[in-house]
Amino acid sequence: MATLTTAPDVVGVRLAGGTWRDDARAIRMVWKRELIRYFRSRVRIITSLAQPVLFLFVLGTGLSPIIRTGGGQKVDFRTFMFPGVIAMTILFTAIFSAVSIVWDREFGFLREMLVAPVRRGALVVGKCAGGATVATMQGVIMLALAGLVHVPYSPIMLVTLIGEMALTAFVLTALGVLVASRMQQVESFQVVMQFLVLPMFFLSGAVFPLERLPRWLTALTKVDPLTYAVDPMRRAVFAHASLPLTVRRALSPGASWNGWRLPTLVELAMVAALAAMLLGVAVFQFSRPD
Repeated sequence: MATLTTAPDVVGVRLAGGTWRDDARAIRMVWKRELIRYFRSRVRIITSLAQPVLFLFVLGTGLSPIIRTGGGQKVDFRTFMFPGVIAMTILFTAIFSAVSIVWDREFGFLREMLVAPVRRGALVVGKCAGGATVATMQGVIMLALAGLVHVPYSPIMLVTLIGEMALTAFVLTALGVLVASRMQQVESFQVVMQFLVLPMFFLSGAVFPLERLPRWLTALTKVDPLTYAVDPMRRAVFAHASLPLTVRRALSPGASWNGWRLPTLVELAMVAALAAMLLGVAVFQFSRPD
């Protein structure tokens, strides 16, 4: 009898890595890991809101009786501080979300991620996207307190603020990832971040108007990148809050260069450009061999 022989089916094999599909999957997985870590730590969600709430309702309430505008009108200083407190929430959450990179490096998990068959830039983008998403969600939680400080729940204002918060969160997360890319110990990262975070917050105009300041302090506020993120958020709030025109002019003079007040789109474009630059440098740092 003749024996019929058939060739076995050959299963195609594709090497992992090297394609944009693999990089996109890596970005999604790193982003999802940040969200899982965030939702599993309910204590983190609550405690990270303690300091912004303290600033808003304790410091803001304490300063309200002594704050007057040029016309002698008393105002609720918490309305002025509200955008700054939102920026504060995003700042601390976004910057310190990068501390997990140092933890992963100490415990060896980062090395396993770096040997994955994907571009290292994909890991950086996923980390920045995850940290920015977490920070934006923290900011959205603070938005729920808007009515308590005489800020209306305007849909247009809320959508505008969420977009500006997302951009701010991304640039701050990229900064944190850049700093953490070469840190070997958590303690060192925390010291460096405290050296950067507090000056960025206080020089951004989050707790005082950016006018009639000493010349040296004005110069520092102009080089603070957070200044150009807080001002658009304050403009969005003041555009919908019930405040007299004199109060708006006194408390929201805006960021200006040689007397020219920067438009909102220009400020947001500067923040976006800085985010792209920090992301590029962070990718370069991660691409270098250890």
